Amino acid sequence: MTHKKIVFIVTFLLLTLSLVVSACGGSAEVVENPDPVGKTEIVAAVDGNADAGQALFAKSCAACHGANAEGVTGLGPDLHNNAFIGGIDDAALADFIAAGRTVNAPDNTTGVAMPPKGGNPALTANDLADIAAYLRSLQ
Repeated sequence: MTHKKIVFIVTFLLLTLSLVVSACGGSAEVVENPDPVGKTEIVAAVDGNADAGQALFAKSCAACHGANAEGVTGLGPDLHNNAFIGGIDDAALADFIAAGRTVNAPDNTTGVAMPPKGGNPALTANDLADIAAYLRSLQ
């Protein structure tokens, strides 16, 4: 390998490591939860704000689940009084939203994949907790 390639790889690894370390900071309790697609995600156990979550939902989730979470035929189910949401706690719900759902997941009822974070990679752990709190308010 050339010197430039080695420098690039080392720089990339150090940058990646620094991002991982900085993402692990903060004072929130860390909870490990299995997600519905078989992987394990680590989510911050924080109390969400349903009002903030509603605004985030409108930006990231409404295209498939409807402006009021009433569902869009063929895209995303109605999230009011939803058995899946009612069957998991907020940390697991935030974890699920972070991971998304594959098109071939056994519990996928629409045949359409749900992208991780609703397709919005900028959502933070706090944002996901807020969306989970909003969805909980619909139950």
